[in-house]
Amino acid sequence: MSPSLSSSSPSNKLAASTAGLELLSSAVVMVSADRSVCYVNPSAEHLFSVSARQCLGHHLSALIGDNMNLWAALDNALANNWSHTGQNLAVKRPNQPPLHLDCTATPVDLPPARLLLEFRLLDAQLKVVREEQIAQQQQANRELVRSLAHEIKNPLGGIRGSAQLLERELEDPAHREYTQVIIAEADRLQDLMNRLLNSHRVMHPSVVNVHDVLERVLKLIQAEFPHVSVKRDYDVSLPQLTADREQLIQSVLNISRNAAQAMQGDGVVILRTRAARQVTFAKRRHKLALELQVIDNGPGISEDIRDKIFYPLVSGREGGTGLGLSIAQSFVEQHQGAIDVESEPGRTCFTILLPITQA
Repeated sequence: MSPSLSSSSPSNKLAASTAGLELLSSAVVMVSADRSVCYVNPSAEHLFSVSARQCLGHHLSALIGDNMNLWAALDNALANNWSHTGQNLAVKRPNQPPLHLDCTATPVDLPPARLLLEFRLLDAQLKVVREEQIAQQQQANRELVRSLAHEIKNPLGGIRGSAQLLERELEDPAHREYTQVIIAEADRLQDLMNRLLNSHRVMHPSVVNVHDVLERVLKLIQAEFPHVSVKRDYDVSLPQLTADREQLIQSVLNISRNAAQAMQGDGVVILRTRAARQVTFAKRRHKLALELQVIDNGPGISEDIRDKIFYPLVSGREGGTGLGLSIAQSFVEQHQGAIDVESEPGRTCFTILLPITQA
């Protein structure tokens, strides 16, 4: 007869202690001193979209990715036998939207488990309030800039006309060069003002295949940046949209062009589409939405402008106008959609969410 495990064995002790965790709605993970996963409850399996069989015995990074700050905090909690709470932990998952979690780590003595980690999704209501505040601020900024654009357009016309009249009176070609500079700069500013004022033009909706839109963007980017590799990652089962085709092209083109310019015309841009189900954005819950992503392997967006990247006239590139992303956001919002960005060195991902209405 094979010997049976005693009730005091480490395995039985851990199993007995975790029995009550099976019914918890919060995600619980237990790890050893070297951060190997010893236990996950059903809520954690659901949250991270894995089964216990897939993650037991593997390093915690397989669930939540590499996070040096969290690793240091866990080591500190073990060394000093105290709890640690980390807030707004970003967990990136392959082919899935990132998770934003709070994590509480508590030392335990249930060999081989040494830490109990409880993960909680950030309060959705707080996220909605923050998004509303940002949207209001951006809208106020756009209205201010458009008002200024209106006021600037009229004097620009007078400056250009006066420079043309002056050029006719000048006999010295060297002096005419100065008037030509004035005219050229007036034209450049006029174009800038027109772009600001046209970001809220009237929509012309029609039935649109989003992949036709992306193919048009792909050709334009390849023509303008021949050394940029544009890759497709499409979900061809997506239904068609009712949208303004030209606005969608301009939105995705502005984002893709920004990516190519950030990589100095040499890198990889991925155009990716997926279906998103039961998602909330633009203050509404949607059963089905289009998730369109533009991903590049460039240097990333500077942290000091990351929260303001959609504001008009904010640019991370020398010589940039800061209008491309602002116009893209305006067009997406007119479609009752949302746009967001996540960026780090080597990977920047712009995500556009658009509602899909099914008959």
